Amino acid sequence: MRTVLLFAAVAGLILGTGFLQSWNSALLILNMGLISAVMALGVNLQWGLAGLFNVGVMGFVALGGLAVVLISMPPVGTAWQAGGGSILLGLVLGAATIVAAVLVWSRTSGKLRGWGTAAVLLIGLVVYRMVLDPAVESVEAVDPALTGYLGGLGLPVLLAWPVGGLLAAGAAYVIGKTALGLRSDYLAIATLGIAEIVIAILKNEDWLARGVKNVIGLPRPVPYEVDLQNDPAFVERAAGFRMDATTASTIYVKIEYGLLFAAVLILLLVLAQLALNSPWGRMMRAIRDNETAARAMGKDVTARHLQVFILGSAICGVAGAMMTTLDGQLTPGSYQPLRYTFLIWVMVIVGGSGNNLGAVLGGFLIWFLWVQVEPMGQLLMSVITAGMADGSWLKAHLMDSVQHMRLLTMGVILLLVLRLNPRGLLPER
Repeated sequence: MRTVLLFAAVAGLILGTGFLQSWNSALLILNMGLISAVMALGVNLQWGLAGLFNVGVMGFVALGGLAVVLISMPPVGTAWQAGGGSILLGLVLGAATIVAAVLVWSRTSGKLRGWGTAAVLLIGLVVYRMVLDPAVESVEAVDPALTGYLGGLGLPVLLAWPVGGLLAAGAAYVIGKTALGLRSDYLAIATLGIAEIVIAILKNEDWLARGVKNVIGLPRPVPYEVDLQNDPAFVERAAGFRMDATTASTIYVKIEYGLLFAAVLILLLVLAQLALNSPWGRMMRAIRDNETAARAMGKDVTARHLQVFILGSAICGVAGAMMTTLDGQLTPGSYQPLRYTFLIWVMVIVGGSGNNLGAVLGGFLIWFLWVQVEPMGQLLMSVITAGMADGSWLKAHLMDSVQHMRLLTMGVILLLVLRLNPRGLLPER
């Protein structure tokens, strides 16, 4: 009953936004709440189920966004002719250098190990840069105002969502093999640093996804509003609901996005619940609660941590692809690891760590507050300062403080939940 009431309360908040503000705003909150709930599910799988402290969430979300560009955008033929093949060759040489260095390190000993590994890395780096750098310059010089990158495969955008999960899972495997042996606080630092590296690559490698120039006009899985507005049948149906075609088209598109996002969330939630209640889930909770005892029972703790780290990161990658699809553009500058990773962690903690439904609830509730706190703060400050004289320094100060209400509110909510109900609104059973 508590679960039903809390979800009903959140639904009431979103419906209230539709009645009091606009249905476009309510549907936008709903869609981003669905995406946030998917991200929270991924983090809850890592932290709530396995106790892994991953603060590099935005890195995996960014990789999901990159997948949308690589899969759905059409290839830039002139860029491929200018240096696409050489870039691929350079990447292969870079990967081969790393593999060769690992082989030399593992199969030699003594002084030969260090000097041999260093020689392989140095020679490989020189060859790699000799092949890659000229090709990158040639590609980025191809109509840089509009393209300047290789483009993608030109496939349906919905294929990018699972590919985003696979891309994030691959990165998580590489990270997990090197970082999961670290203590929790060191793991947090390592994942945050790796997330910064991923985002720095997206910002600076223009040949990959235009860097900070952004990729706009990404394909959509739903119709364009202008096409609906030019469809006589749609205009007639909108008139039947006493709505103009412009408003009706934006609402229709947001509803279609919401149905797609809801289908993904329900599928992932069902799978997460099955995993939680399976023998594998019970084993993961046993490892989380007492690694020493789990090792004594013959469990491979490191391998299980790697499994759940990959699964949680893949879910965050899917969410990143969904978010980029909704935005219709890839903007690497908007990925701020500390800010948005903090927000996702607040969702998990407030909703209830270890409870999948709690993570989903936290995703919806915290995103609603993140969006609505500022206008509510504006209204509150207007009421408080109503009797103050215009031009008063205190009135100006209070009105200017509205823009800081979001972070203040998130901090206060987190403190209250941790103080009054430290296990979250929907605690783990």
